[in-house]
Amino acid sequence: MRDEAVKKFRKEIRSGIYAYLVLKILESGSLHGYAIRKKIEEITEGKFVPSEGTLYDILKGLQKRGLVESFWVVDVRPRKCYRITESGKIVLKEIESEIETLREIIGRVGGL
Repeated sequence: MRDEAVKKFRKEIRSGIYAYLVLKILESGSLHGYAIRKKIEEITEGKFVPSEGTLYDILKGLQKRGLVESFWVVDVRPRKCYRITESGKIVLKEIESEIETLREIIGRVGGL
């Protein structure tokens, strides 16, 4: 029972973190899914690496909400790339404010 609770909480927390990281990464420019995953791995020093399925589910969800859009690039082979939308940039700024508030709260709770 305890293991299931930990697994559920971990999944929920990571899902939010992954969505934030995807928006933050795409703020710097368009990328394909694999490059986004590698960037997350790099930023988190391998501590938070979404599976491919998880990443694409997050990208689909962000796209459904109008926060990212996809387009095809034909290079060596066709790749689906993603970019943040104007709505995504606005949401990202609001989320960054929320994250700062959470950092403060977690810092205070840690001192209890």
